[in-house]
Amino acid sequence: MADLGVLLAGGGSAGHVNPLLATAAALVARPGGADVTVLGTAAGLEHTLVPEAGYPLRIVPRAALPRRPSPELLRLPGNLLGAVRAAAEAITSSGAQVVVGFGGYVATPAYLAARRLGVPVVIHEQNARPGLANRLGARWAATVALTFPSTPLRAPRGRTEVTGLPLRAAVAALVTDRATAEGAASRRARAAAELGLDPRRRTLLVTGGSLGAQRLNEAVPAAAAELVATGAQVLHLTGRGKDAPVRAAVAAAAEGEPDVASRYHVRDYLSAMELAYACADLVLCRSGAGTVSELAALGLPAVYVPLPVGNGEQRLNAADVVAAGGGVLVDDADLDGAWVRSRVTALLADGGALARMGAAAAGAGPRDGAAHLAELVAEAAATGARRD
Repeated sequence: MADLGVLLAGGGSAGHVNPLLATAAALVARPGGADVTVLGTAAGLEHTLVPEAGYPLRIVPRAALPRRPSPELLRLPGNLLGAVRAAAEAITSSGAQVVVGFGGYVATPAYLAARRLGVPVVIHEQNARPGLANRLGARWAATVALTFPSTPLRAPRGRTEVTGLPLRAAVAALVTDRATAEGAASRRARAAAELGLDPRRRTLLVTGGSLGAQRLNEAVPAAAAELVATGAQVLHLTGRGKDAPVRAAVAAAAEGEPDVASRYHVRDYLSAMELAYACADLVLCRSGAGTVSELAALGLPAVYVPLPVGNGEQRLNAADVVAAGGGVLVDDADLDGAWVRSRVTALLADGGALARMGAAAAGAGPRDGAAHLAELVAEAAATGARRD
């Protein structure tokens, strides 16, 4: 039996589940190990990803705060009470000495149950703009860990540290390999062979995530001829089921331009994103917290196009790395074929600029987020035990 019991609370999206699983692995790898239990819902990605990773999953009812008045608001107190009871039972039955939350629907009942039971809470906030659950839990948290230094969230009764984002194991391994020129070249050659790319050519990676980004899918193919005219190749990940219009646009651009046909590669989805990262010299992408953190850790320069909906957190996510010189920010409305032809082609043609941007990105934040957060969790558990 391990000497540390931990309940990790988070789910719904990959943005919550991936850092949770990275932290779980780091906790288990500590001297003495850890018994890890995960609190989640029956509907989120955690329902499949957590058992696949080998951790027990305890289910709590979903208790979401409606963003506008609705009949659902009337049901919130009862739903939340049931979720807190389920979370408290999970804490007690698992023998958790500390609760670690990553935000989202599951985190609020976990924080409230932990407070009721006197169990210390550690919070990890991945976004530059903190969510409601983490803002609540931070009021009594033993520790608040941040991905971005500029995030306005503090633990008034505990400590606040910038840990960076706990990176997925595959990305963390690539970070290690890219620490040397030989390792980076070896990984690039193997990944290029798997993806059908030329490892010697400068590579632009375009990705809007698993769901894709319509603006990127329209703007970049419009500049296909000019992009490959720089001598580069393009790997464009369109999002699931969204590749047909991009393929058609590239085919039209390839008429009379054989280099476009051979060097503009289109895929709808790639589960092993570390392969694309290993080949990339410049990335054109949205600026979700996970994407920004992974690219900074890898020292990859990027053109960030924040999602133009929500509460503006994507623009804030990229702010620190852009301010450091590791990326360029462009509004979604401003990204079109002309912008790509002017700005992206200029970057692709300038190896010196890319190298400077990559170095700046690499220095913009921590790379050992999972290990650092695991240490903070162990310290919070030990402090809580001493207080008992």
